[in-house]
Amino acid sequence: MSAMIAGAVPLSGDITIGDHVVRKIGGLSFNLDTIWATLIAAGLVLLLGLIARRALTKHPDDHVPTKVQLLWETIVAEVNTQVEDNLGKVQPYVAPLAISLFFFILFANWLELLPTEINEKLHLTPAPTADTNLTYALALLVMVSVWTYGIRQKGLKGYLKHFVEPFPVLLPLNVLEELIKPLTLALRLFGNIFAGGIMLSLIGLIPFYASWAPNLLWKLFDMAIGGIQAFIFALLVVLYFGMAGAGHEEHEEHDSTEKDPELAH
Repeated sequence: MSAMIAGAVPLSGDITIGDHVVRKIGGLSFNLDTIWATLIAAGLVLLLGLIARRALTKHPDDHVPTKVQLLWETIVAEVNTQVEDNLGKVQPYVAPLAISLFFFILFANWLELLPTEINEKLHLTPAPTADTNLTYALALLVMVSVWTYGIRQKGLKGYLKHFVEPFPVLLPLNVLEELIKPLTLALRLFGNIFAGGIMLSLIGLIPFYASWAPNLLWKLFDMAIGGIQAFIFALLVVLYFGMAGAGHEEHEEHDSTEKDPELAH
């Protein structure tokens, strides 16, 4: 079991993009840098949650919110608004899932910006979202949760029924669309973050006296891109849940009206 650097996309004789610290165990290859960067991002999310919880409980009688509390409440309120607009009501797990994914992806995207390069081929904190192994895992987690939610809301028969709507002839296209969703969700995030890493590496080829300004400007731009991609991913999670449960609320309201005609007035 030996660790090695696996290259992917050579840009020049001195630098390659897509390198990973790889360890082979039992015939399987593990990208160690992606694993430890993922753990760092997850640890930061847990730390943020603990800080926010401590800020909320430190002075329970003090009604003046802290900066952490204001940030947290703003993000939670925005996500709850999106969930309510798409699902009709705040589901007990959709908002926490979207918020957790937002912060995790945000921190994962921003790890690339830390100056932890050992040399041209080794970065101690690469963006793990620039590795499709992570983005595919995130997308699969989301879509399995969405499919499970849709089946629980409508029942298996009711959920499968939407594949033949509005016309049965659209069944193959609807199934294909559902299978493509995790691919597009994963590749959209991967492509944008991977491209940012390429740009940072290209700027690094410029001598320092001429590259510091482009490097600073691009890192600021990359921070914005990382935030936007995290927001888009979380927003798509909410939208996919909304699509999976579409029509369920109307069906419940219709059943309630039939049982109690006075509710219709």
